[in-house]
Amino acid sequence: MFLLLPFDSLIVNLLGISLTVLFTLLLVFIIVPAIFGVSFGIRKLYMKTLLKIFAWATLRMERGAKEKNHQLYKPYTNGIIAKDPTSLEEEIKEIRRSGSSKALDNTPEFELSDIFYFCRKGMETIMDDEVTKRFSAEELESWNLLSRTNYNFQYISLRLTVLWGLGVLIRYCFLLPLRIALAFTGISLLVVGTTLVGYLPNGRFKEFLSKHVHLMCYRICVRALTAIITYHDRKNRPRNGGICVANHTSPIDVIILASDGYYAMVGQVHGGLMGVIQRAMVKACPHVWFERSEVKDRHLVAKRLTEHVQDKSKLPILIFPEGTCINNTSVMMFKKGSFEIGATVYPVAIKYDPQFGDAFWNSSKYGMVTYLLRMMTSWAIVCSVWYLPPMTREKDEDAVQFANRVKSAIARQGGLVDLLWDGGLKREKVKDTFKEEQQKLYSKMIVGNHEDRSRS
Repeated sequence: MFLLLPFDSLIVNLLGISLTVLFTLLLVFIIVPAIFGVSFGIRKLYMKTLLKIFAWATLRMERGAKEKNHQLYKPYTNGIIAKDPTSLEEEIKEIRRSGSSKALDNTPEFELSDIFYFCRKGMETIMDDEVTKRFSAEELESWNLLSRTNYNFQYISLRLTVLWGLGVLIRYCFLLPLRIALAFTGISLLVVGTTLVGYLPNGRFKEFLSKHVHLMCYRICVRALTAIITYHDRKNRPRNGGICVANHTSPIDVIILASDGYYAMVGQVHGGLMGVIQRAMVKACPHVWFERSEVKDRHLVAKRLTEHVQDKSKLPILIFPEGTCINNTSVMMFKKGSFEIGATVYPVAIKYDPQFGDAFWNSSKYGMVTYLLRMMTSWAIVCSVWYLPPMTREKDEDAVQFANRVKSAIARQGGLVDLLWDGGLKREKVKDTFKEEQQKLYSKMIVGNHEDRSRS
């Protein structure tokens, strides 16, 4: 039989007491408040403290950079060059006007100077590409003590170096283990809870339990990210039989919204851990999962969604119509599928504060595990959520126009740039239809002016 020495026994006892105290604190201050949806204000106090530290670090950084003649910020940022919108015809006329006096006659025929318009547009696209910049993380002008956002600032002064090193210890040795424990607790409770609820007979009691099990587990997962969320206009929260659409920045958008309401999820069936979670969830709630072979069948997808929203007893569907993650500076083209089925649409705008941690998932650069590690080693995830009034499709309005109207409302409320480009450009080449559209505009200008001149 193995015997412990007195010193070893003392260490074991101290370790056991420490784990018991840690678990008790976790239960009392995080898990139980998450279950009942209450907060002790610890996260807001934590956020205010961080803001003061960031402000001090930024001042030290500016002072140290000035003393050592270092360049403080990167010369190129993800900023947007604001321009007054003008048409192709107006810009070409301006080029002709500045090029020669002959252009004052509004000559309809092709002129060599017209080439310069398309050359300039091409150069502008390369220098200030408003599409691909949406697929890279925002560059902060102030430092949040994360080397992933600004490089080499921790070496400007000794105090900053010490503070940065202390921050690394706190994030990786305290916050990371705590957040992993909370995430494991939330996911485990979700799988076990929804599985048990799934064995109950259908009825109001099962529906009640399913809603609250989902809500409880999502709230625990939100605390695993130290998420500080401000919800606005809760009176407009989505209702049964509707579709909730939101701009998409990160996979955690789902738990951000689901920790404040009840939703039916839509997505592709996965394997592994995600597949286990999906199979457990669908036992308790009618989520809409599609097999890989079904996803590309637009008619089948539309049919399944239509059947769901027509049943007013079912939860609202949560959809991200952009189809990919954008870096939270803009809203890109909404796919029209969810706007064709005739349901009431509940728009939601989500805006993250990158000062505490960048929530954007650059899926072409980071895998899911690496992304989650970056999230759990950030200081916090801070965001605002606005519930907009419900919108319905108007008469003589097609699905594309309706989608654009909803998208514009979300962009306006969230302070985001409203772009017409397809988020699919993240992985694909520009569609030929976009090129053909510019060609048609130019041809229309030439042919149209020629016809007007012939009539006169």
